[in-house]
Amino acid sequence: MLVSMNEILKPAKENGYGVGFFNAVNVEMARAVIETAEELRAPVIVGTAEVLLPAMELKRVADYLIPLAKEASVPVCVHYDHGLTFERCMEAIKLGFTSIMYDCSTLSYEENVKKVSEMVKICHALGVTVEGELGHVGDNDGVGRLKNPSDYYTVPEVAKDYVVQTGVDALAVAVGNAHGDYKFPPELDFERIERIAEITKLPLVLHGGSGLADSDFKTAVQKGICKVNIFTDIDKAGKAGIEAGLAAGAKSMMALIPYEIQAMREVVAEKIRLFGSDNIII
Repeated sequence: MLVSMNEILKPAKENGYGVGFFNAVNVEMARAVIETAEELRAPVIVGTAEVLLPAMELKRVADYLIPLAKEASVPVCVHYDHGLTFERCMEAIKLGFTSIMYDCSTLSYEENVKKVSEMVKICHALGVTVEGELGHVGDNDGVGRLKNPSDYYTVPEVAKDYVVQTGVDALAVAVGNAHGDYKFPPELDFERIERIAEITKLPLVLHGGSGLADSDFKTAVQKGICKVNIFTDIDKAGKAGIEAGLAAGAKSMMALIPYEIQAMREVVAEKIRLFGSDNIII
């Protein structure tokens, strides 16, 4: 069933478990995520991000994600992540996405508040939920890498003001996490997570989840993380599945699909169990 992010994250916060958000840039990824969630009786969030649109255009993503979500036997939120422009966010809403993240984290605090609060007013009028980001989560590599990541960590007291002024439904935090592959184990600031969760009363979001240690995930969820973003891990798993299929003698693309989906399903199942959201839906 297609639902908003609030219908998934509010119970997660109340009951102390986390929910995975998995980017799905093709039908195989979408099937791996939703079919696994159904098997494990878990709520799930699935979607895409603006930086991933070169792989699959937004309308094409909506064409397969929205029907799959509606037909699912568990709650599925279709989320547009890291929306960088007002226009793209509006497009996602018109296409049927039930949640968006409007990422204004690289702007000044005043501009972040102004733009996100305006987006919240529009989205809430349409029954769409909004995730904001305060502080800034950089990348492990490339142009998005931050020289001193701790300079961009989310400040709890500022987070409270941000939440009050914007009215966001969930808050992405910068607490030592980063997008992409980690070259060294990150050191998450768990005390900061706990304090932000306590002071804002909102479900918190951890971006850059792929590659974290299992113990980090568990502690982060215990401290207040309700949504964990995963892409790199299932992206790499899909590639490994194709390679396994080739090694097994698969002779066509169609013959490779089951290998690709199964490899991604294993990663999705591992994360769902790790976050504690399996067997939530009766």
